[in-house]
Amino acid sequence: MLTTAFTEMFGVRHPIVCGGMTGVGTARLIAAVADAGALGFLTALTQPTPEDLALEIKRCQDLTDQPFGVNLTILPTLRDVPYDEYRQVIVESGVGVVETAGSSPEPHLPDFKSAGIKVIHKAVTVRHALKAERLGVDAVSIDGFECAGHPGEEDVPGLVLIPAAAKQLTVPIIASGGFATGSGLVAALALGAAAINMGTRFVATTEAPVHDNVKQQIVANDERSTVVVFRKFRNSARVARNSISEEIAEIESRSGTAFADVAHLASGDRGRAAVLRDGDMEGGMWWAGQSQGLIDDVRSCSEVVSSIVDDAERIITGHLQEAVVSYGNE
Repeated sequence: MLTTAFTEMFGVRHPIVCGGMTGVGTARLIAAVADAGALGFLTALTQPTPEDLALEIKRCQDLTDQPFGVNLTILPTLRDVPYDEYRQVIVESGVGVVETAGSSPEPHLPDFKSAGIKVIHKAVTVRHALKAERLGVDAVSIDGFECAGHPGEEDVPGLVLIPAAAKQLTVPIIASGGFATGSGLVAALALGAAAINMGTRFVATTEAPVHDNVKQQIVANDERSTVVVFRKFRNSARVARNSISEEIAEIESRSGTAFADVAHLASGDRGRAAVLRDGDMEGGMWWAGQSQGLIDDVRSCSEVVSSIVDDAERIITGHLQEAVVSYGNE
C-alpha cells in the first residue's frame, strides 16, 4: 500500500485520481474508480442543469460507498452557466471534495470551505498553483504539457513542472499529464508529487461511457497521435490526431483566420455525438493525451488501478535497487 499525503488527506487507498472529463465523468465510471480505491470526479457541466447534477451525484452515491468528488470547470462559454446553482448542489450533496479548473476558484471557496469540502485546483503553471495555494485550496493538480485538454501556453513538461511546483508549494501536489503506468507513478512521487491524475487511461476502461471505437483507437495510437490546436487563439488544446484536428490545425496556420473559422469543426457537441457516442473516429474533435503511447489494452478500472499500484510497489522495492549497480560511500 502506497500511503502519501494525498491518500491521507482524501481518505482513499491509492494515490491515483481520475479528474473531471466533459462527457465522460459520469456516475458509472466514477463509481468504478472509487471502488478501485482511487479518487474520481464527476464532471458538473456534463450535466445540462444543476438538477441533473444532483441526480448524477445521487446515482454515484448509490453505486459506491467510497469517496468521490465533483469537478467544477469555470470557463467562458457561449451560454450563461449558473455556477452558483451548480455550487449549491455540490454543497448540499454531501460530497467531500471538489476539483476546480479554468478560472480562479476564489468566488466559490467560501461556500465550499464553510461546508467542510476540500478543494483541489488544477493549474498549468507554478505561479497559478501558488496563487491557488494562497487562496486556501487543499491541494493542487499541476498539468504538464503532455496532458490532454488545455496545457497552457508555456509548454513545460511534467519532468520540469512537477519538481518546480514541489519546490515552492506546501500543499500536496497531484501530477497530471502523461501518466498511465506504475513507473509513471513512481516518477511522480520521486519528483515531489503525492499522487497522479489520469484521464486518457481511464477513458480506455470498460466502464468509460464512450464508444468502444474510442477505447480501441487509444490503444492503437502512439505518443505521436495528438495535435495541439488553438495556439493561435491563446487557448492551446491537446486533442487526438484525426482528419478533423488536422484540418483545424491547417486552417489555424493560415494568415488572418479566427476561431470562427474552425468553430464548426471544434464543436464539443459535435465531438461528443459523433465520436464518443457513435464511434465515428473522424466525425469530430476529441481529447487525448500523449499517454496514449503507454496504453496497450482496455481494462476495468479495478484492473488499471491495481496493476499501476502493484507495478509501482515492485519498482520501488526491487527494480530500482537492481538498476543501481552501487551506491553509498566507496
